[in-house]
Order: sequence, then C-alpha cells, then structure tokens
Amino acid sequence: MITPRERVLRRIADHLAASRPGHPLRVAIDGITASGKTTLARELTAALVERGRAAAHLSMDGFHNPRAVRHRQGRDSADGYYTDAYDFAAFKRLVLEPLGPGGDRKYRERIIDLRSDTPIDEPPLLAAEDLVLVVDGSFLQRELTWDEVVFVDTPFEVARDRGTRRDAELLGGLDQARRAFDQRYHAASRRYLDEVGPADRASVVLGNEDVTNPVLRRIPGVGV
Repeated sequence: MITPRERVLRRIADHLAASRPGHPLRVAIDGITASGKTTLARELTAALVERGRAAAHLSMDGFHNPRAVRHRQGRDSADGYYTDAYDFAAFKRLVLEPLGPGGDRKYRERIIDLRSDTPIDEPPLLAAEDLVLVVDGSFLQRELTWDEVVFVDTPFEVARDRGTRRDAELLGGLDQARRAFDQRYHAASRRYLDEVGPADRASVVLGNEDVTNPVLRRIPGVGV
C-alpha cells in the first residue's frame, strides 16, 4: 500500500527526473531550521535512483564557515547565523558553477568537518552528465541560483519541537536547545522569510507539518 508521503515523494521525484537542462540538475531543499529538509533530501535522492537517474545528496553542513567566523557576532546571534554560518562563495565556486552550464562537472562534497571544525581538502568528484544533485541547507535562495528549489514549509512551533528534541544533547540540554532555536536559528529563519520570501520563489512547495501526510502545495505541471 502506498502511503501519503510516498505518493507525494513520487510526484516530486517524477518532476525532477524529467528535468534535463543539459547539465547536472542542481536541486535545493530549502526551509527553516528543523523543517525536515535533510530527511526529504535523502528520500528524494533514493527515489531518483529508483527512477534510473544518477543522483547524489549533499549537505550544506560541509560548507559552513569555520567556528571563529560563524560565532564572531556571538554564539547566540541570529544575525551571525544568517550572515556568517555558510561559505556560500565557496559553495558557488566549488559546486554550483562546475555543475552549471559550461562547467567541467568536477565538484566538491565538503570543505570542512563541522564537528571538529577542521578544513577538508578532498579531490573533486566527477558528476555524470545527467546527475541530479540534491542539496539541503538553510538560506539557500539568499545568494545562490538553482535549477529547482523544493521549499519544505513547516510551522515554526512544529520545527522548534522537532529541532530541540533532536539537538538537546548537542546543545547542552533541552532548555539550552530551546533558547538556541528561539534566539539564533529560528530568529535567523524569520529574517530569511521576511527578506527573501523563499516559499514564493520555490518551484515546489511541500507542507511538512505532518510528516506522514505531507501536502504538495505547488509543483509545475497540471494537478498534484
């Protein structure tokens, strides 16, 4: 029996699999912190492979700035998270441009180990001509250009509950995690929504409040 989530995933995967821009397809999975981006990215990557498309999943965790840059405005600063968390210039140079029109298809998977705060200089991978690269991360439409964007639309209160339970151990406990989400992560996400309007700009919008029954709110083509 096909679940509601599987049905929606199939519809999105069919849309992405049919897109052949003449270079690797660069897909952003965008949304507020703890909206469900990484899970969706993994699911879509697997669904694309099932459809015979070469596909790979990449996380923006591997393109964070060093800790000294990320925290230079303060560990709890929302502005610091919004402006300093990611090295978008390096991501554009090492991933998006090589995979775009006229690129050599040689791209990097990461430049830093986030947990150890250690730079990584790995050899590039050569993408297949029809590769679909699925990238999850925050603020992905602020400075970057994509072939497709899937916006994972989850209410702040739902994402906060998911994220604080997920990150409680990492952030020093449940209370500390709640403070981090309120003061840093979701405060920055609110700024992103206000300044960029990412849901309006995305090609696909997925309502992910209930992960077992997601709602496909926008997708190109007739019907959902």
